[in-house]
Amino acid sequence: MVSLAERPGSGYEIGQQFTRSIGHFWSATHQQIYRTLKKLHSEGLVTFESIPQDGRPDKKVYQLSDAGRKALREWVESPTEPYRLRDELSVKLRAAEHGDPHVVIEEMRRHREIHTARLRLYQEFEKDDYPDPSVLTGRRLNQYLVLRGGIAVQTAFLDWCDEVIDALQARLRR
Repeated sequence: MVSLAERPGSGYEIGQQFTRSIGHFWSATHQQIYRTLKKLHSEGLVTFESIPQDGRPDKKVYQLSDAGRKALREWVESPTEPYRLRDELSVKLRAAEHGDPHVVIEEMRRHREIHTARLRLYQEFEKDDYPDPSVLTGRRLNQYLVLRGGIAVQTAFLDWCDEVIDALQARLRR
């Protein structure tokens, strides 16, 4: 519904938006998107317009209904549970004494590389899409603030990876 609040679109277009932006913070497969659109339509939260296409099935372009905008507003205004870390890497690290420390260090380095790439991507989004954050308002400000949260999370994760790698390497030197 958040995607449709930003702009009407087909299931495919919503999927592309997930690939480009929303998916960095909330994932959904194309199947999930189409199932959700069908459910939202049956609940009266979205409507669609069928657009004929040559040689292909009609394209359904969805948009929020009045009831959908009301439901979205209620959802936005409802309390949200605090973020809970559920991370397999953290659980493995807790049990690291039962594995080869060199392997654990290499796994931490691998995660560090992945998160470094993700941080660089987010920083590129910030530089390219939000060159002057001081002028942002409305939807653009909200999108920027979510991106800043992603940058903060990636930065903190990289700091933690460095701390873990340093501590495990120090243990090996003893």
